[in-house]
Amino acid sequence: MHVLVLGGTTEARHLAESLVEALPATARVTSSLAGRVASPKLPPGGVRVGGFGGADGLAAWLRTHQVSALIDATHPFAETISFNAAAAAAAAHVPLLALRRPGWVPGGGDAWHTVGSLAEAADALPALGQRVFLTTGRMGLAAFAALDQLWFLMRSVDAPDAPHPARMEVLLDRGPFTLEGERDLIRRHRIDVVVTKDSGGAATAPKLAAAREARIPVVVVRRPPVPDGVTVAGTPEQALAWLRAPGGGRA
Repeated sequence: MHVLVLGGTTEARHLAESLVEALPATARVTSSLAGRVASPKLPPGGVRVGGFGGADGLAAWLRTHQVSALIDATHPFAETISFNAAAAAAAAHVPLLALRRPGWVPGGGDAWHTVGSLAEAADALPALGQRVFLTTGRMGLAAFAALDQLWFLMRSVDAPDAPHPARMEVLLDRGPFTLEGERDLIRRHRIDVVVTKDSGGAATAPKLAAAREARIPVVVVRRPPVPDGVTVAGTPEQALAWLRAPGGGRA
């Protein structure tokens, strides 16, 4: 048995740990990382870094390496690789599961503004605040580059490339983050609006609680849908159960 995990997320790493521990010694687990982070936390088992060359390249890799199950545990916003995975799995006749952490849900006191894209988030910002805590990652900053009248605090694991907003301070950091730390960051930088993608999970959720306490708005970019027909699991445990179930990854 050979399981390929399209990874790069905390859930993917935890899944690889569970698979290596739970599957027979004869099984192989390979995690594929996109290579966009300079120093990623490597999961156990085999690791490959870099792209496949689109859906056709991934399908060829699945056949060549005799992959018996494919699990897409990429970031909820990694739309291209998810659709390539669906096409490749269908072409290679390999069972596919999408592992997606549940999205965030607004609670009492939240002032969320849900939008469909980074461009829509940029359009909404001038009416909401002047000092922006931008937590959408280093990719896609071009959507905000024209907002010269606003000031941005941009947090990401690695430094961003241009184009990006002219008035921007970069904070290089990696989650998980604490509520106390997010409170201090919002207060110290006088943040009056937060922008985030609906990534879900606990590691970066404290910023939402800190924004609620500070009574400042949050622009939330809606996550793209999972490709039609793809089974979805919400946790690594559910993914492992799928792999073991009749008709799942062992089929």
